[in-house]
Amino acid sequence: ESVVIVGAHLDSVAEGPGINDNGSGTAAILEIAIQLARLGITTPNRLRFAFWGAEEWGLLGSTHYVEQLTSEELGRIVLNLNYDMLGSPNPVSFVYDGDGSATGPAGPPGSGEIEAVFAQYFQGNNLPTRPSAFDGRSDYGPFIAQGIPAGGLFSGAEGLKTAEEAQDFGGTAGEPYDKCYHQACDDLANVNEAALHTLSDAAAHAMLH
Repeated sequence: ESVVIVGAHLDSVAEGPGINDNGSGTAAILEIAIQLARLGITTPNRLRFAFWGAEEWGLLGSTHYVEQLTSEELGRIVLNLNYDMLGSPNPVSFVYDGDGSATGPAGPPGSGEIEAVFAQYFQGNNLPTRPSAFDGRSDYGPFIAQGIPAGGLFSGAEGLKTAEEAQDFGGTAGEPYDKCYHQACDDLANVNEAALHTLSDAAAHAMLH
């Protein structure tokens, strides 16, 4: 049986409550799991929802998970979907650049197809996106290290929004995507609910696909 791992990290940094980073991703996949069960929806692959610990300490939870799998169990994992920060207050809809066409390193073979599923969803809804590099900053890292294709969404962290991004997504150019990234102000007031809804819908679409 083929398995899709859907992951989001549950921990925050010591400095802050971590409501965007990563209560937003955690809440999104939890709600999707609840609704799939409530509606009795079945998927072609088994969906396994993972709430990772100690991401902020160096991807410890996801690394441990991957390391303790047998080769047979690893072989059944067809892909990993990762949702880390979906409600940034000055957001951009970033899609992991699976084929590496825009940002450099590609994910393992199959990652480009995952990127295309997200791209088709956003384009079909006339919504802009931007590519996000596979920089190893989140819990997909241990999976791509094993050659497992990965993909996901991200609304931005400490990087600064460009003028072109502000034109496409609104918000403020020259300001961070999340001014409260890893700070005490990453509380409920820090979440852009419109961004969270948009990216959660795209996440649900990809899981059903």
